[in-house]
Amino acid sequence: MRQTALVVGGGGREHALVRALARADGNPNIFCAPGNAGIALDAQVRALDVTDPRAVTALAQTVGADFVVLGPEAPLVTGAADALRAAGIPVLGPSGAAARLEGSKAFAKEIMLAAGVPTARAASVTHVAAGIAAIDEFGVPVAIKADGLAAGKGVVVAQTRAEAIDALTNALELHVFGEAGDIVVVEEGLTGPEVSLLAVCAGEDVARFPAARDYKPIGERNTGPNTGGMGSVSPIPDLSNRDADRLIDLVHRPVVAEMARRGTPFSGVLYAGLMMTPDGPRVLEFNVRFGDPETQALLPRLADDALELLGAAARGTVPDRPVAIHADPCVAVVLAAAGYPGSPRQGDAISGLDAAAATGAEVYHAGTCTDALGRIVTAGGRVLAVAQRGTTVIEARTKAYAAADLIAWEGMQMRRDIALDL
Repeated sequence: MRQTALVVGGGGREHALVRALARADGNPNIFCAPGNAGIALDAQVRALDVTDPRAVTALAQTVGADFVVLGPEAPLVTGAADALRAAGIPVLGPSGAAARLEGSKAFAKEIMLAAGVPTARAASVTHVAAGIAAIDEFGVPVAIKADGLAAGKGVVVAQTRAEAIDALTNALELHVFGEAGDIVVVEEGLTGPEVSLLAVCAGEDVARFPAARDYKPIGERNTGPNTGGMGSVSPIPDLSNRDADRLIDLVHRPVVAEMARRGTPFSGVLYAGLMMTPDGPRVLEFNVRFGDPETQALLPRLADDALELLGAAARGTVPDRPVAIHADPCVAVVLAAAGYPGSPRQGDAISGLDAAAATGAEVYHAGTCTDALGRIVTAGGRVLAVAQRGTTVIEARTKAYAAADLIAWEGMQMRRDIALDL
């Protein structure tokens, strides 16, 4: 029987999920809410307040969803998965209690310490004076992190004491992140390459995706303020599959076991952001959903049937093995609006979308909408991600940039060094 899948969210990650489901053998009915201009070409879109668990559940019932994939963090933290499960609807995503792994960096640190997961020294503070004491203890560079959700922009890696104090003041006294910054985690600075490792977890079983790397700063050579991510690549040539399996045993399995021990079992996607320091791997953060933009580089490589994998995971079963993938590397380049990550400009008409797609690239929409003239225009900070596979990382990035260069709008921003370090 033909299945119906509902993907909740409206960004590039959700577009990649929709495309992966559309390639499945079962030819599912695909709904996405709220979606965007590009997703509307690949799925049936519906309006939705993703932060309202009752609205999410009602929509799933209305469209007759056999399972739901919760894309962004907001519906997870507000308990959409709990509401769906209470209504008997299978869902890929953890409970609201388990989603605290992403919703609170202080809680994530607590879990890491209890589970014996290697991570940086840190202190959770609510006043600037306590934060300054932690800065002086750890030295610089030091990371200043808003405890709650801040759309990927709540982290400042301060290179000087003054910069660190400014970041503390912005969060705790000027409230630039709202309630998300009422608690700040001050974390010792670490050095080394970063790795994103995602796995779908259910019970004691863990299905690992290949490693990926996300490039967060807005500027080339990792300069400027952090963003939600300006590009990604998978795999990481210097991290073998055996190394990735060891990281799963070191990080994911102990965390899942600790959550179960506390009576809040974790079921869904557990994303570990790690830094490979000279002293070994250290976990920087957890997300409780597919990463963005890592998903845009991972799903084009997926050889497993997405409908089977995601549907089974929503029902609480996953294979305890790495997911099947295509060997070809994939590079995804994010195209951002003028003014991002500060105040992105909206309404700029986008050209070249068809030309880029004609090269064979996956053009994933994130911040787009259709204007009164029927044009696809910018409607957010990160607007598109252009992904391409190749026989090598070099070929993949060359093809991705060639396709991205066919797209244009006024003030478009793009880093030119995604995956250049590999």
